[in-house]
Amino acid sequence: MFGYVTIHEPELKVKDLNKYKAYYCGLCRVLKEEYGFMGQMTLTYDMTFAVVLLSSLYECEGSTEMQRCKAHPVKKRPMLKNEVTSYAAAMNVLLAYYHLDDDWKDDRKITSLAARNAIRRKVKKVIRQYPRQSRAIQESLKEQAACERENSMDLDRTAGCFGKLMEELFLYRKDVWEEQLRRMGFFLGKFIYLMDAYEDLPEDLEKNRYNPLKKIYAEEGYEERIREILCMMIAESTAEFERLPCLIDVDILRNILYDGIWSRYNKIQMKKSEDQKK
Repeated sequence: MFGYVTIHEPELKVKDLNKYKAYYCGLCRVLKEEYGFMGQMTLTYDMTFAVVLLSSLYECEGSTEMQRCKAHPVKKRPMLKNEVTSYAAAMNVLLAYYHLDDDWKDDRKITSLAARNAIRRKVKKVIRQYPRQSRAIQESLKEQAACERENSMDLDRTAGCFGKLMEELFLYRKDVWEEQLRRMGFFLGKFIYLMDAYEDLPEDLEKNRYNPLKKIYAEEGYEERIREILCMMIAESTAEFERLPCLIDVDILRNILYDGIWSRYNKIQMKKSEDQKK
């Protein structure tokens, strides 16, 4: 359900693209240093966005190191790290842990059990350090499982589960910006959930799996309606973002929120158009 909150590279200045990559590589490095290879495998663009956003909002001072990695063994790359990077890394592994645990309990996947156990000891420390976020993830997954059992087509309820999860992850500190960060994270989370459901719908229909969009898919004007819903969610999120005093890296943040977040949607539309021509 992750990977939607990324940059739209063609519209980004070279200096901003390099800065974004430095944030991404910094998060990757911290995941490796603090949680090992399995932690590194949880890296997402979505939490990279959280690093850029929270670093901008709180004007966090960081350090940039030149390092090689397995993905780029020849040339050293800049890796930007600060206090928010460690927080995002902790949230990355926490999300991965609970998803793996859920997969094991529901489907008895041995691979999920092995991956969960590989990070379990370090995740226990994260749970103690961030109990609020840990509870939010658990409650969200529990409610999502209930929606699936009940075959719920209530989009506010189903998408709201993930929205509540994201609002807690965005809330790095409880301070004057709490309301804006919560609402921004909530509506962004709903957008991510609905975008994921939209992308998965053809396969879910084919394999008769749960998807909360099945009901409106059967109704006239489905494509227009889902586009309208997605626009409403991201409009609410960006409205809250514009209320935040973010000045550092604001061009990167706006590129993601106004362009990058639609990348997967646009690819789906292009594929549909090509299929229709064939």
